Amino acid sequence: MRCFLYIHRRPVRAAFGALLIPIALGCAPVYADGTPVRVRGTVVSLDGSKLVVRAKDGKDVSVSLADKFAALAVVKSSMADIKEGTFIGTATVTQPDTTLRSVEVVVFPDSLRGTAEGHYPWDLGSSSMMTNATVANAVKAVDGQTVTVTYKGGEKKIDIPANVPVVALVPASKDDIAPGAIVFVPTERQSDGSLHSGAVLFGKDGVIPPM
Repeated sequence: MRCFLYIHRRPVRAAFGALLIPIALGCAPVYADGTPVRVRGTVVSLDGSKLVVRAKDGKDVSVSLADKFAALAVVKSSMADIKEGTFIGTATVTQPDTTLRSVEVVVFPDSLRGTAEGHYPWDLGSSSMMTNATVANAVKAVDGQTVTVTYKGGEKKIDIPANVPVVALVPASKDDIAPGAIVFVPTERQSDGSLHSGAVLFGKDGVIPPM
């Protein structure tokens, strides 16, 4: 199942607004006026609506932010928070036996339940997928746990090793996004090559955004 979300230019709402959160947290959107680009790296500067990020390849990437962009802090969570009824997002890779193994997990607050729900391609490896879904059951395994998750139109069984990063999201202030902060920024590339975004996810208290 591929998740399609058409984004048009309109004012960005609060941090958990319906427009920007699906972009930020896993949906594979089809943009009405741009190509999706996920920017990962370290903040060089944030001056008004201009964010400069030093990407992993060492190049500086400039992003134009919406006037009221959402700042979302990525904080530490734990395996104990992945339980029946929890809505999660998890990037996975397919194993030789076709099972799915998680490489990171984002625990959503109840206010974001249903965000970007589905199972679709991601960019953390050639075979990676993103699944945003509700945990139907969780079974402890020798190393971590195995969960069955359900989403509109399907379900998946996913192995979550004990050593994968587990994080949660909390609303924050743009003033918290300082030089040196590690960020994940969902953007869209415009016809002139510029990148635009309505949300910045940044690591807090030493957490590195794993998505």
